[in-house]
Amino acid sequence: MPKFHLPKCSPKNSGRKLIPKWKLAISIFFGVLGIALVLALMYFGWLKKKKKRTEPASSSKDDSSLNLSYGILLKATNGFSSSNLIGVGGFGSVYKGVLDENGTVIAVKVLNLMLHGTMKSFVTECEALRNVRHRNLLKVLTVCSGIDYGGNEFKALVYEFMVNGSLEGWLHPSQSLATVDGNAQKLSLIQRINISIDVASALDYLHNHLQSPIIHCDLKPSNVLLDAEMVGHGVDFGLAKVVLESTDDSKAKMSSAGLRGTVGYAPPEYGMECVVSREGDVYSYGILLLEMFTGVSPTNEMFRENLNLNKFVKEALPEQLLEITDPLLLQEMESHIGTARGDAACECLEMVYTIGVACSVEARRERMNITKVAAQLHFIRDKLRAAGLQG
Repeated sequence: MPKFHLPKCSPKNSGRKLIPKWKLAISIFFGVLGIALVLALMYFGWLKKKKKRTEPASSSKDDSSLNLSYGILLKATNGFSSSNLIGVGGFGSVYKGVLDENGTVIAVKVLNLMLHGTMKSFVTECEALRNVRHRNLLKVLTVCSGIDYGGNEFKALVYEFMVNGSLEGWLHPSQSLATVDGNAQKLSLIQRINISIDVASALDYLHNHLQSPIIHCDLKPSNVLLDAEMVGHGVDFGLAKVVLESTDDSKAKMSSAGLRGTVGYAPPEYGMECVVSREGDVYSYGILLLEMFTGVSPTNEMFRENLNLNKFVKEALPEQLLEITDPLLLQEMESHIGTARGDAACECLEMVYTIGVACSVEARRERMNITKVAAQLHFIRDKLRAAGLQG
């Protein structure tokens, strides 16, 4: 108003009222644009997943990504014929198969889903082997889960085929399998040492080099397979236990299935406690080691009342060392008896027996650590090689 003689309003003052409007408009524009982009990305992601589900799986040259259906396995094993049967386990049968497209020889473990506990064994083995990678553990190529031609549920595990079969077959060969290429099927001293190192290395990996340690729970000669180079591979994790929570004494609760393992190889505490442990695997390993060098099974009829394989070997050392040794192994050592090589062989043999006894003692906490076992066996092998015993 002129009568107050006040200055006129500055043009800048009117512009300030427009700034919030522009900010609001810009915010709305970019907000709508951002929502549109997010919705577009979600839509294209949905289309991609839908396309992936509807497209057939592509074949791969990598064995670890094989996509094998029931029909392919049926053809590979000649209809799961008895002539292709190479083993029968607690939860199923194992067949030899040949994939026509590349000639790859495989071993197919077909689960008997009618048996109680089979599904749990299947899930356990898949979980146990999902993240393990070790040269002395049998490689699982793929898993087949579907429906057979009769409309029944079908589940199978497909493994690498081990051309030399199981350690059980070499330690206790049947008459029909007693010869290979016309020669007696037998393991030399150094081969037995090598295989014992292979198994110890596999256990050390499972127990001490995984984020969640795995306890095998069923270590025995039939669960050790040999490849073309006679390298040992641990197999059959159907009873394995993954230790999800670390504890001071490395024990894990048993499942409701009860007693784990196989008679003769399972540690005594498994029959009294509801836990499994690394030391339980060490006990089974100790029995396996003693069996490998004596040739005597822990279920032999000679073991009655208070006598077992551990006491049998312990009471024989050191005077009756050769008397308890596998006769097939003694045939190899006969030519070295009385020589420096013979002395080295006997000394190393006694060390092996001592390790086996220390692993299979009744008191769980007194058993050897598997890492120490592997180290001592490497020392024994080096000693044999230094003496000129190579094979």
